Amino acid sequence: MVSTQAASIQDAGSQYLSQQPNSNGNISPNQELLPITAKVNSQDTLEIGGCDVTTLVEQFGSPLYILDEATLRLACQQYRETFKEYYQGESQVLYASKAWNCLAVCAIAASEGLGIDVVSGGELYTALKAGVSPDKLYLHGNNKSAEELLLAIESGSTIVADNWQELHTLVKIAQAEGKKSAPMRVMLRLTPGIECHTHEYIRTGHLDSKFGFDPNDLDEVFTFVSQQPSLNCIGLHAHIGSQIFERQPHQDLAAVMVQWLKKAANYGLSITELNVGGGLGIRYTESDDPPSIAEWVKAICEVIQTACKAENLPLPKLLCEPGRSLIATACITAYTMGSSKVVPEIRTYVSVDGGMSDNPRPITYQSVYRTVVANKMSAPLTETVTVAGKHCESGDILIKNAQLPKTEPGDILVVMGTGAYNYSMSSNYNRLPRPAAVLVANGEANLILRRETYQDLIRQDCLPDRLNVQK
Repeated sequence: MVSTQAASIQDAGSQYLSQQPNSNGNISPNQELLPITAKVNSQDTLEIGGCDVTTLVEQFGSPLYILDEATLRLACQQYRETFKEYYQGESQVLYASKAWNCLAVCAIAASEGLGIDVVSGGELYTALKAGVSPDKLYLHGNNKSAEELLLAIESGSTIVADNWQELHTLVKIAQAEGKKSAPMRVMLRLTPGIECHTHEYIRTGHLDSKFGFDPNDLDEVFTFVSQQPSLNCIGLHAHIGSQIFERQPHQDLAAVMVQWLKKAANYGLSITELNVGGGLGIRYTESDDPPSIAEWVKAICEVIQTACKAENLPLPKLLCEPGRSLIATACITAYTMGSSKVVPEIRTYVSVDGGMSDNPRPITYQSVYRTVVANKMSAPLTETVTVAGKHCESGDILIKNAQLPKTEPGDILVVMGTGAYNYSMSSNYNRLPRPAAVLVANGEANLILRRETYQDLIRQDCLPDRLNVQK
């Protein structure tokens, strides 16, 4: 999935800046290592969105998530406009907000015309509070609670039904509501049985998956749904995984889904939407070579249109759910460097003031990242080090064999491509407060997530009187 081969130590951190557009003449954010606004200023310091990274750390502290608005908006625009260019029917791009769900990110996606894919009541609540229109909200999940389903129903969002238990729960809710209840907008999530080359934890399209109805149950599912007046089945959904570079699995998925669409019509189901999921990868390392956003969208559109024409079917509304490829490259994480340790003839450790609590992906998925020293962008890369987090855990290693210039405590280390699944999977392990996040654009930085305090850490704690020794 990713390469562990580091850059040549003859280079400098500035090598990671965008050099030129891709073969289509455009910059596709998912093919970059740094945000598109990244540059080195006259002080040899990294700037993002017109803001000096070291100045941001002085102002907001570290670790610090720095989100580049221009990069996020460009990715949204490329998905939206490419569908308009290559698909002859209606389309809707949904941001898979599990990558990073917060008020500001949801608001930006919505302002670019995107809907939001949510996977919990909390994500749904956040999107609603961000002002996202309910008719552009789709609730996923393999074990939705009755409370989550009710929130989706009451808000007017679409529910992506994942299993039999959920279908029966929806029917029971409708029966309890009686005649007051309008038919619920639902989609059916189906497992396509398509393998792709990615980490086993993030493959969701193969048959042995916790998600979706088994394709062998299609007839039974379609029969049941067609007999429920309370369920307005408007679409079909499938997803094959994440951080995928291959085009063929997505093209195979699109073709399979058109066959499902044809079968549904035999049961009187008026399916008007097909959601092909997401999964397009990004460039975490120099050797990663994902398709551009435009290339991915074009391939999906062509297969759907060809298959529908062959089956004499009208074009459905085509949906997709990118997450990582929209937001990962738009964000960097800035750390302050601290202690170091030399293990003779083995390795040198340098430590930062964060780690697995703000980026659990290396310890969870063995994910590989690239890094630069924000205040030494032109300095030659003369040292090979292992970047360690500060947690009481031997596995808290952010980057192995990182190529850096000579560093010292107080330098600002930047890890690239941290917009997806970093904040959203962050924790308070070792009771570390979660970092702040700022949105940068045109030289202005706006706080979008406050840094947690020690008081925040105990806010939900309850101390029984009998244990209070301070009385």
